[in-house]
Amino acid sequence: MRTLTVAWALVLVLLGGFAGAETTTPPTTAAPVEPSSYIIGPEDVLQIIVWRNEALTRAVPVRPDGLISLPLLHDVQAAGLTPLALRDVLTKRLSEFMTDPEVSVIVTDVRSFKISVMGEVHRPGRYELKSNTTVLDMIAQAGGFTYFSKKSKIVVLRQNGAKTERIPFDYNKAVEVSGQNFFLQPNDIVLVP
Repeated sequence: MRTLTVAWALVLVLLGGFAGAETTTPPTTAAPVEPSSYIIGPEDVLQIIVWRNEALTRAVPVRPDGLISLPLLHDVQAAGLTPLALRDVLTKRLSEFMTDPEVSVIVTDVRSFKISVMGEVHRPGRYELKSNTTVLDMIAQAGGFTYFSKKSKIVVLRQNGAKTERIPFDYNKAVEVSGQNFFLQPNDIVLVP
C-alpha cells in the first residue's frame, strides 16, 4: 500500500510540475514516419560505409552529445540529421581527403526512441522502442490499466523546444472513434492517472 501511495505522490508532483505546460489537441493523423525522414538520435548505432575504403568503413554509436567519431573527420554531428543528410555531410567532408567518395549511412540499431509510461498501468517505466508506436500500443506494452486508472484523463507530455505540450488522450474515445489514437514521438511521457 505504501508503494502505491508513493507512486501516486510522484505522479501528482510531476503533474503539478507540468501545470504550466501548454495543452494542445491530439494530432488528428496517425500517419507513420517515412523511413527517409527518420531522425538519428543519441545512442543509435550507425554503419558508415565508404566504398573501396575498408579503413573508413565501420559501425559507430552516436554519443550522448549527438556526435560520431570517424578517422580523418574526428567528430561529426549526427543526431538531428536524417541518414541521407548525414551521408551528404560525410561525403562533403571526405572529399577534402579523396576524390568522389561514395558514402552510405545505415541505421543498424535504433536506441534513441524511448517512451516513459507512468501512473496507473501494470508495468510503468521507460521503454526502448524499435518502430512507430501509438498511445494504445504503449499502454498495452505497459501491461494495460490498473483497476484505479482514469482512462479518460490520460495525458501525453511532449517536449517542443523549451515548452512542454500536454496532449489529452481519452481511451474510451480512441477505441470508439477512428483517428483518436496517434503515434508517439521519442521522449514522450504517457501519464495515466
